[in-house]
Amino acid sequence: MKRFITLLLFGLFFFQFSYAQYPIPEKPELQTSVYDYINLLSNSQKQALEDKLIRYSDSTSTQIVVSIIASTEGENIAYLAANWGEKWGIGQEKEDNGVLILLAKSDRKITISTGKGVEFKLTDLMSKRIIENRIIPEFKKNNYYEGLNKGVEGVFEVLTGEFKETRKRKQTSKKTSKKSRFFLVVVIIIIIILLFIFRGKGGGGKGWKRRSTSDTILDAIILSSLGRGSFGSSSSSGSSGSGFGGGFSGGFGGGSFGGGGATGSW
Repeated sequence: MKRFITLLLFGLFFFQFSYAQYPIPEKPELQTSVYDYINLLSNSQKQALEDKLIRYSDSTSTQIVVSIIASTEGENIAYLAANWGEKWGIGQEKEDNGVLILLAKSDRKITISTGKGVEFKLTDLMSKRIIENRIIPEFKKNNYYEGLNKGVEGVFEVLTGEFKETRKRKQTSKKTSKKSRFFLVVVIIIIIILLFIFRGKGGGGKGWKRRSTSDTILDAIILSSLGRGSFGSSSSSGSSGSGFGGGFSGGFGGGSFGGGGATGSW
């Protein structure tokens, strides 16, 4: 059963990867905290957010980067963010204490991706709560700056221990665990079948847009079930965004994004 599940997961993983690759920008010369590729934020908003994140990095050494793009061009946003953080090396060397918040405005999706050095504090559940409770309510009102600002404040609170999860997790029995594994296999098979059907009906870009509606399930399957090994960097090109003011002291030197984090849409 485990071998069968693993083969299905890898098949789904490579199927998705081969049909959607967003060109991650090259590592920028100015290694700062905010990269707005679509000018979503005003200059003053960008400056304020950037200054806040740089001050936080100077006091804690944790580098939090916000990247804003129009669309992932069909690629799973969580997978893209993990590759992005790995390619740029966000975080400090040997600490891997980087966080990437990636917003795809036209897709109406956002993800928080964590380096391995902060995963134990900024867990998937915490990231999900920040997205759902702090960010998305503002995004629904088209308050993108407020959403991002409240989101990074939430990350600050989690990393300093002020934002804590109080809900208790239920222990699952062996029977429930077996049922869950069987259900996972069924879901994977259905998703693979749907992906092939959509590919056949939609052809190129449009077909993939339809497939991207399964991102939430794909996040759980690709990032969690594959063991969260470090992502290799994508070979790509693109123009790099520029920040206002100073950048991170020492620049990027970390990386090792293992797939931790969460994704949300509105």
